[in-house]
Amino acid sequence: MNYAVGDIQGCALALDRLLDRIDFSPSRDHLYVLGDLVNRGPDSLAVLRRLRGLGDAATCLLGNHDWHLLAVAAGVRPRHRSDTLVIAAELEQNLRERPPREFLAQMFGNEPTRWSDSLAGDARLRFTLNTLTRTRFVAADGTLEFATKDGADAAPAGFYPWFDAPGRLTAGLPIAFGHWSSVGLLDRPDLLALDTGCAWGGALTAARLDGETRELIAVDCATSR
Repeated sequence: MNYAVGDIQGCALALDRLLDRIDFSPSRDHLYVLGDLVNRGPDSLAVLRRLRGLGDAATCLLGNHDWHLLAVAAGVRPRHRSDTLVIAAELEQNLRERPPREFLAQMFGNEPTRWSDSLAGDARLRFTLNTLTRTRFVAADGTLEFATKDGADAAPAGFYPWFDAPGRLTAGLPIAFGHWSSVGLLDRPDLLALDTGCAWGGALTAARLDGETRELIAVDCATSR
């Protein structure tokens, strides 16, 4: 079986309970973690060890909190808080090959806020990183907005939740994502939001992706902190 799970955010006990609930077996199943493995919960290290222990049975996407952890590990930040896949691969290649201090130091910032085919170098990579890990609201012309962190109904004037932006090229393409706990669970035919706020005392939610209908499995996180 294939499962997608929303933001774990360091809630190791909830992750263990969820894996038990779905009777997860690395020899039979596969887990897709939709970013933000670490940070607000009580045991980020245990989460990383647990997921690493699953080996090839787990695929973990990079979230903005995970990106900050990499930067901290590299000594860059202090300890405080035509094709998307092709462009993302450029970012991954740079992350793998460039010296961490040099590369990560260039990746923080909100500019540029709009894509252009003329973007090059670190500006292009920074926009890619922000789009894939931080986006909540976007204007019809593709301009990103990073200040607002409330729910989808709190879009600033002229902006839309990214998944409802007019002219979105991925409209109709099934997408599962995390990162936005104030949106909570959103289950649409082409959209699955799975950050159900485990780090805030909510739930850790997984979705079984096999079959014609999705099965949602959640465990309470109130006792995980």
